[in-house]
Amino acid sequence: MLAYVFYHWKRNEISAPDYEQRLRDFHRALTDAPSPGFSQSWCVSLAGAPWANVGGDSFEDWYLVGGSADLDPLNDAAISASRQASHDKAASAAAGGTAGLYRLKVGTALSAPRFSSWFGKPGDWSYAQLYERLQGVTGGATALWVRQMVLGPAFEFCLHSNSPLELPAGITARSFEARPVFPQDA
Repeated sequence: MLAYVFYHWKRNEISAPDYEQRLRDFHRALTDAPSPGFSQSWCVSLAGAPWANVGGDSFEDWYLVGGSADLDPLNDAAISASRQASHDKAASAAAGGTAGLYRLKVGTALSAPRFSSWFGKPGDWSYAQLYERLQGVTGGATALWVRQMVLGPAFEFCLHSNSPLELPAGITARSFEARPVFPQDA
């Protein structure tokens, strides 16, 4: 499973409630008329991520697909047919954005996770050591995502959860509390 992750922020003259409604409308339109390979999407609001809006208030949209071959249909679907109007309305309110591509390594994707911890592999650890040390943390309702091909400005790893996590000693993470925007009832 791959996730196309879009980090974005609103224009100053757009109110937060208006921007969030535009985002919900687009995610709902994509859910109602999905592209081939599309699984689900969610959007969360957060603050402090240095790769989005210089650490100010921003949003993360996560679009899950089966694999890389599903990215072109997702891109084409987002801006066409019944999804075009809601996409264009949301896009016109954005002040900027950047994106990344992540593969699910461990766990199950969480619909609108409440917490995310972003980190890189400690330089003196192997990947096998990292995954071994994370085993106690990645049990239960967690999802460990790994950046693909150094696409995107965020850290290499993202660990999603619905409650705060304590990572093993040696891992320095940027952790964020996220507020679900879509789906709202997550």
